[in-house]
Amino acid sequence: MRVIGVVGLPGSGKGEFSRIAGVLDIPVVVMGDSIREYVRTSGQTLSDLSMGEASAQLREKLGRDAIAQLTVPRVEACGTEVVIIDGIRSEAEVVLFRSHFPDFYLVGVACPDAVRLERIFCRGREDDVSSAAELMARDERERGWGLDAALAMADVTVTNDGSLEAYETAVRALLRECLEGSA
Repeated sequence: MRVIGVVGLPGSGKGEFSRIAGVLDIPVVVMGDSIREYVRTSGQTLSDLSMGEASAQLREKLGRDAIAQLTVPRVEACGTEVVIIDGIRSEAEVVLFRSHFPDFYLVGVACPDAVRLERIFCRGREDDVSSAAELMARDERERGWGLDAALAMADVTVTNDGSLEAYETAVRALLRECLEGSA
């Protein structure tokens, strides 16, 4: 099984990467879904704050790779040759995925802060931030989990600072390379 992990700051384009993979019939496992499920089953309202608190609780309880531990069975359940993991947040998660999936490939997504903020305001997810200050706080929280170190571990980085069409072209080309095994 070839597993392609996607890492990037909030609003950088991980979700678009996953959407494009889905159009190509590549299954996508979103790490945040495990956290959303945890928040909902604990009776909390889904928000950026509750997601952050749940993430911190899980990491405190299970270790820095907690969300990856919860994700591995979801990836294995796909039973396909290629799977995308969307939402890696720490170097510990990368280490776990690389040790568990011998054919693991990590894609970093880079995007300027102003572009990320504009895109977050437009996408309208219920757990999104609503101001630049909240985005900075979320970035710092995720950096505290090891996001920058995870980004540094990427096998390749895609820059998402232009049009959606340009990004989609770049992602499709990268996924073709990955599917052919040359990436």
